[in-house]
Amino acid sequence: MDDKEQMVPYILYESEMMRVERRHRRNFWLTIVLVFALLVSNLAWLWAWTQYDYSSEEITVDAGDRGIASYIGRDGDINYGEDSSETKDADAH
Repeated sequence: MDDKEQMVPYILYESEMMRVERRHRRNFWLTIVLVFALLVSNLAWLWAWTQYDYSSEEITVDAGDRGIASYIGRDGDINYGEDSSETKDADAH
C-alpha cells in the first residue's frame, strides 16, 4: 500500500454516507418548499392586482370662446388644456 492510500473504516464511510443522504434529502425538501412559496407569492400578487378596477375614460370639454378648457378629475386634480373646437375655429379663419 502506498503512503497516499489509507484505509477508511467501514463504519466511518457509512456514517459519512448517511450524513450526505440526509443533507440531500433536506436540500430536496427545501427546494420543494421554496418553489411552492414562489408560486404562492406570485399568485398572491396576481390576485392583488385583479382587485383594482383599472379604467380609462375620454373626457371632452368645451371651453366656449376662451379656448382654455379645465375640469376637475375623479382624483381631485384640476386638468388644463386647449379646447379642440377653439383650434379648429382658429384654423378656419
